[in-house]
Amino acid sequence: MTMAANQSVTVRLLAAQDRAAWEPLWIGYQRFYKVALPQATTDTTFARLLDPAEPMWCGLGLVDGRPLGIVHYIRHRTTWNPGDYCYLNDLFVSEEARGHGLGRALIEHVYAEAQAMGCSRVYWLTHETNETAQRLYDAVADRPGFIQFRKNLM
Repeated sequence: MTMAANQSVTVRLLAAQDRAAWEPLWIGYQRFYKVALPQATTDTTFARLLDPAEPMWCGLGLVDGRPLGIVHYIRHRTTWNPGDYCYLNDLFVSEEARGHGLGRALIEHVYAEAQAMGCSRVYWLTHETNETAQRLYDAVADRPGFIQFRKNLM
């Protein structure tokens, strides 16, 4: 399917009835990064995204009503500011919808939600080889120059 320039792009919060739309996008995100998470992790993630006690959410990106993108984001405390930070954890747009503004709309959704929650910053990571996404990210955010270090514990 080729997207037309006049198609409507919207983003809304994920709802319980969206599981069948969300899961293929979540799996597409995993494929993009060449990972396959256990089904239990997928089930837990979906439950957390809907749990009002959890500080994490999902924006579902729609093009003419068709779900073609997701963004997961998490609010957390920081020692650097009295306001919380918002970590844009996962962003995925289906291949057919890339380059048509859905990725930008998903990021803007997170900006608006984070601002409404009183967050002082939105930030995210991407792989150094994801040059296509970096062109968008350079247009909508600053690149602070930090390098990630990590150690897996499980």
